[in-house]
Amino acid sequence: MNFSGKYQLQSQENFEAFMKAVGLPDELIQKGKDIKGVSEVVQTGKHFKLTITTGSKVIYNEFTLGEECEMETMTGEKVKAVVQMEGDNKLVTSFKGIKSITELNGDTVTHVSLL
Repeated sequence: MNFSGKYQLQSQENFEAFMKAVGLPDELIQKGKDIKGVSEVVQTGKHFKLTITTGSKVIYNEFTLGEECEMETMTGEKVKAVVQMEGDNKLVTSFKGIKSITELNGDTVTHVSLL
């Protein structure tokens, strides 16, 4: 399955705990928890370009499956991460003891963060 496309986030699990773990202040967590971000993905083979727009915040990350890369978090912090694909519709990102799972089902993206 190719992830290329533009998606509006439909649901998030563990949003507040995840944002606290990456260092986002409580007032920004409260403001952001009801904003449905838009993700634009361009996939070429194992290489991904990802642009996430949440309100006025835009984050751009680029990675190749299975290779360590530097990614920007919602706080602007740069972290070393590895993104793997599980099955043909899940991207699993691991960094700083956090596991983030993005799942594509048709035209719907869901996001789960595990601490």
